[in-house]
This record gives sequence, C-alpha cells and structure tokens, in this order.
Amino acid sequence: MAGDLTEITAPMQGTVLQIAPEGTIVGRGRPIAILESMKMQHDIISEIDGCVQSVSVVLGETVKAGQLLCTLSAVQTPVQIDEEITSVSSVRRDLEEVNDRHQLGLDESRRVQSERRHGQGRQTARENLALLVDPGSFVEYGPVVIAAQRRRRSIDDLIAHTPADGLVGGLASINGDLFPGQESRAVVMSYDYAVLAGTQGSQNHRKKDRLFDVAERLQLPIVFFAEGGGGRPGDTDAPGVSGLDCWAFHDFARLSGLVLLVGITGGYCFAGNAALLGCCDVVIACEGSNIAMGGPAMIEGGGLGVFEPKEIGPLEIQRANGVVDIVVGDDAEAVEVAKKYLSYFQGALRGWSEPDQTLLRDVIPVHRVKAYDVRAVINLMFDVDSVLEIRQEFGLGMITAFARVQGQSVGVIANNPNFLAGAIDSDGADKAARFMQLCDAFDIPIVTLVDTPGMMVGPDVERTALVRHCSRLFVTGANLTVPVISIVLRKSYGLGAQAMMAGSTKSPLACVAWPTGEFGGMGLEGAVRLGYRKELDAIADPEEREATFRKMVDRMYESGKALSVATHFEIDDVIDPADSRKWINAVLSSVKSATRTGKKRANIDTW
Repeated sequence: MAGDLTEITAPMQGTVLQIAPEGTIVGRGRPIAILESMKMQHDIISEIDGCVQSVSVVLGETVKAGQLLCTLSAVQTPVQIDEEITSVSSVRRDLEEVNDRHQLGLDESRRVQSERRHGQGRQTARENLALLVDPGSFVEYGPVVIAAQRRRRSIDDLIAHTPADGLVGGLASINGDLFPGQESRAVVMSYDYAVLAGTQGSQNHRKKDRLFDVAERLQLPIVFFAEGGGGRPGDTDAPGVSGLDCWAFHDFARLSGLVLLVGITGGYCFAGNAALLGCCDVVIACEGSNIAMGGPAMIEGGGLGVFEPKEIGPLEIQRANGVVDIVVGDDAEAVEVAKKYLSYFQGALRGWSEPDQTLLRDVIPVHRVKAYDVRAVINLMFDVDSVLEIRQEFGLGMITAFARVQGQSVGVIANNPNFLAGAIDSDGADKAARFMQLCDAFDIPIVTLVDTPGMMVGPDVERTALVRHCSRLFVTGANLTVPVISIVLRKSYGLGAQAMMAGSTKSPLACVAWPTGEFGGMGLEGAVRLGYRKELDAIADPEEREATFRKMVDRMYESGKALSVATHFEIDDVIDPADSRKWINAVLSSVKSATRTGKKRANIDTW
C-alpha cells in the first residue's frame, strides 16, 4: 500500500551515472542512484522499502548538493525487489587478476620446475621457507616482480618464467611456539634456483635492499637461502653500465653485529651469492654443495682454464677450511638446524632437562696424561639435546658450540685434548676468537672448558703466523662485555690457558677447577726438562735419570694441582664436577638482562 512520498536528494555535487526509473521497487539499504564526483562513484542508498514515483533528473546531468533526484512511496514488505542498480566497480575483476598473478608464482603452478627440483633430491625455495616459518605467518614482499628483461622478452613470458625475479622473501615468525611475540619475528629470504639459476638480477637486488632495510629498522634476524649462480648479465631494463652502484652487499654487510645473519646453501653457490653467504654469522651447507667466489664462466673468462661446477669449492674443502660452519644432509635438515641455531638468540626455554651430573666425575681419566673425549663432557654438562657445535671440522684443537643451562643459552669454547693435546694453533685461535665476537655481539654468556698445555710451539706452526693469530684471543677476550665462566678440566698451562680465560684466571666472573686440574707457566714435563737439565744430565744411569725426572714432575704436580693453587686464591674454588652447572647458573642468574638497541661491536669478523 502506498504511503507518503519520500524525497531522495543529492548529498553532493556530481554527475548522474545511473538512477532507477519510475515504477522500480527498491529495498531498504539498496542503491537507488549513482553519482560521480571528482572521479569517484557514490551509491545513493534508499532508507525505505519503496517504489519510485517520479524522477527529476536525467542521465549525465550535473546536480548540486541537495538537488531532488526522485521521490519514493513506501510499500509494505515482503515485496518483489527489482534488480538493483550496481556500480561498475562491483565486479571484482581486479582482485581476480591479482590472485591469478600471485598463483602463477606458487609451486603448484610451476609443476615442471618443482618436479625437476624434487628429482634432484632438493626442495623448492617456497617449500624451504614453509618449513622454516610458523604456519600462516609469512607475508611476502614483491611476489609479482618479474625480471628486468622487458626489452628482450614478452611480459607473459617473464610472468611465467621469472616469478618474483628469483628471490622469495618477506616477514614471518620462526619458533613462535617456543618464543611467542616479537622474539620470534624474522626476515626470511631465498633465492629460487629454478628461476634463472638463482642469479642476482637488478630487480631482486632491489628486493634484497628493501628487506635488508626492513630488518635494520625492525632489528630482526635474517635467514637467507643463498643458493645461486651469482650476477646475471641478461637484464636489459636496468640503467647503467657496471652495476657496481648496487647497494645489496653494502647494506647486508652493514647489518653484521646488529642483527643475526643465518646463511643456508645447497647445490651451487657462486660469486655474489657466495659473497652474501660469507657475510653471515653462520653458514649451513647441504651435502653436495659447491661454494666459490667465481663459477666456471668467470674462471674460463679469466683465462684460468675450464672446470666443471663440481670441481669448484666442493664441500669437502669448504667444511675443513672453515668456510662452512655446519654440514647437513639435505634441505629439511638445514631448516631444522637453522631453527635450532636461531633459538639460542631468541631467549630462554622453559622446558629443559639435565643429564645425570654425577657421570661427570668419571669422564676425565685417572691417568693424568690419558686422552679423553671432551665432547662427552659438553654433552653431560649442558641441558639434554641442547648442544649445537659450530665449525666442527675446522680448527680441530678447539671446540665451539651453543648450549643451554636450565634453558638459558650459552656459548661453549673447549680445548680438544685429542688434537695436539689441546694446544692452541692458528686455526683454533681464529675459531675461538671469532666465536667470542659472535657471542658478545648478541649478549650470549660464554663458558670455557680449559684443558691445554698452552700455545702450540715449533717452526712449522710459526709459519702459520701463530703470533698474530693467538693474540686475537687476548685482544678479543679482554674486550668482551658478556659474562665469562671458566672451568679447568685438567691442564691449565701458560699463555694458552690465560687466553682461554680472557687473559687471566681473574678475568672470568667465576674460575673454578675440577680435582683433576693442574696449573703452571708451562707443562710440567717441559718445565722439569728445561729447569733441571743440568742436574738430569749429570745422572749417568738412564733408569736413575728417568726416576729422578718422574720425582721432580710429581713434586711440581703437587705444587701445581688445583687444590694447591686454590689455597693461594689464584682460582675461585676446586669443585665436584657434578657441581659445574651450579656454578654456571649462579653467574647466569645474577646477570642483569641486556637492553641493547644498537650494535655493541662494529661487526663480527667473517673469519
């Protein structure tokens, strides 16, 4: 039934694009007309269920604010509503196009490339990132970017074959189940070897620059899958000649010491990709990797011969020379190790368990010169399954690892008595000094386990620049800002022992020894032979000379054993090995939480 007429007026100045004709039934909340004003279309909504009685304007007419458009008479409901007026923008073809473009870069749309990757025993870039990050947390930057080759290839070709320009990256959370909140946030990036062999194009350089900037401003760690062939010569759209004004290497290197840099690679990692990998705090490499500053083309171009990719920088070389920190079997293991490594820098774990500490009492042999496995000490002293060794196959006389005590992260540096009796050589010194820098930069306390006869000596080791390399331990250790706890397991002799304690037994916040500990300016046997050479040479009988020598050594041992040294307060105590964790935790629980917002160190030495 018709009621009083309702006037519909223009709420603004504009042009009439559509208006319901007379006799049209319009439902409440439905558009009755469309006005265009300043290039924007505005729906004019009916506030009643009504029938259009009269129309006062025509299509294309420009109306003023308040001008009458039409009149409505009220109708009873329910009524049959006529087809409503719709604006041109209501059909979401734009969203459909965006969704289609995003889909083209996903693995399911690149079946051939994904199957080829799987056939090589590898995972795709997106599969690696999906394993790394918490489900649903990844937000990608630049997914629809294509290679800068529009002058030589069609847009459709570039969209189909160069998705994301071969670099997938964005923001995500990692280990969010363990560390909820900001602690789990990270920037994640991966070259896509299935796109132009993972080469560095001008557009993906710009994407890296953008993500590096985001990481710097938010102070977030970066996890970077760096597999790829280095620079790309085929881009045609970028201005310039040499490309040396690219900022990526500068910006990434500048992040050293500010945010954690985790590098992962598998397959071939050459040239620019290797340079970025080498800037990382830790390098994780899959079996079968080749890492080199130049690939086959660069070598041949330099007139240096023709080589197969597998001949250049194979993993068996790079794991022994210190380039690679951790070797893993495949991509999935690389991701798991990266997550574990990152966790040490994200905070303390609430859930933890400790091994039977009484077993530590029997790890060191009764015979004072009998070798033993110091890794057994480490695995018993720290939380169960918490130890992650770094650079295991380089600098064999020194062990560096991350571990936990009651859930809290620590860095562990230990002498290895199974290599050079624990003496410190150039590689071992470099390995330990660099690890100290890493721990110090990110506020990780350090535990040193001392069993060394001192610095390595002899003409051969001096050819390795030992003087300079070993001094790195003193210079680095003396300038640490994190707590250091030293536990002497057995031998603590000379400059090597002092270097393991950041310069002095008084430098650590706690310096204790096990009952097997022994101290001196140099090894006991050497001290006797040097200090009493004349007396020993005067004994003609070899058996008597050896017996006298043994008595002198035993006498010096009594003077230099841990219990004797502790009476002079050169160390803080001699402890039951089972109380080692108690001492470590006493220091850790007394340290105030770090409130760092910038860099503590200018950078972390890549070596």
